[in-house]
Amino acid sequence: MQNLKSIFVLYTGGTIGMSQSEQGLRPDTALAGKALVPFADRFRFDWHLCDPLIDSSAVTLDDWQGWLQLAAEKIPHYDGVLVLHGTDTLAYAANLFALALQDLDKPVVLTGSQWPYDAENSDAPLNLATAVAAFELDLRETVIAFNGKLFPAVGSSKISTESAAGFGNPHFGVLAEWSPEQNWHNVRIRPSEKTAQALQVRPLSAQAKVVCTTLIPGFAAQAFADGLSSSGADAVVLQSYGHGNAPADAGFIEAVRQFTAKGGLVLNISQVQQGNAAAVYAQGSALRQAGVVNGGKANLETAAVLLTLAVSGGWQAERLQQELVGLRLVEEG
Repeated sequence: MQNLKSIFVLYTGGTIGMSQSEQGLRPDTALAGKALVPFADRFRFDWHLCDPLIDSSAVTLDDWQGWLQLAAEKIPHYDGVLVLHGTDTLAYAANLFALALQDLDKPVVLTGSQWPYDAENSDAPLNLATAVAAFELDLRETVIAFNGKLFPAVGSSKISTESAAGFGNPHFGVLAEWSPEQNWHNVRIRPSEKTAQALQVRPLSAQAKVVCTTLIPGFAAQAFADGLSSSGADAVVLQSYGHGNAPADAGFIEAVRQFTAKGGLVLNISQVQQGNAAAVYAQGSALRQAGVVNGGKANLETAAVLLTLAVSGGWQAERLQQELVGLRLVEEG
């Protein structure tokens, strides 16, 4: 008798399992009875249905806490974890698992769909098939399976609401591609040694206060400066221009300096999809001198999760910088 790989399925909600109601599409538990039946000859699936199932735009840090705790309990007993998630915040959740689960030695695969499983021409069957096939690869990391592609969690974003190609990773690209006809091809999985360390889960506090500000020409810098001291935030993702440039406005820079002097973290990332917030232009030097940490190739989803974990763990700016280097988001030195 064939030994089936055992996969733990965390179903959080999302479009993939939604059904039509008088108010519009809503999460539905019926997906659990049919979505993975086509793969039962190769895998054994144990489902956990979140109660309630949610639209991923409603996710909270309490949800994240619960999912991490559940993953930590289940990972030692399974060959991998499959997370079915709404696409709106799927990239955030993928970064959560990637950054919070340390010394992971099994695959954690996230997928969802742009259209419900039962919809005509839905992308859900292909996404599910891609996700399940990922457990046949030698993965020891968190990935997103979507539209026949595997993306590393770190650096991934939702890039479309209109097409089946819903996700992308501008800096780190695609790890592998899958189709029913070719199976896996163009495989570029990064080698990772088996770890002898036990799985560690970084703490996440539901009280972590992380906000995001995007600079635009005009009033935005002044509004950010005026509100920073009274916002109650522990950390800020600052989406600046180009290579991490921002107005050299005295009030703006002083507000940032006062915030970081009190222990607040400011992570500076580029608004550009394939941007790199780095010490390239003199225009960005005032921000760096004010205590801002340049996020290099970090995108919004990665930066937001990293700061949430930083606040939860009581990190200082130096520790945040070290994490960015370890993730290959900034160069050492």
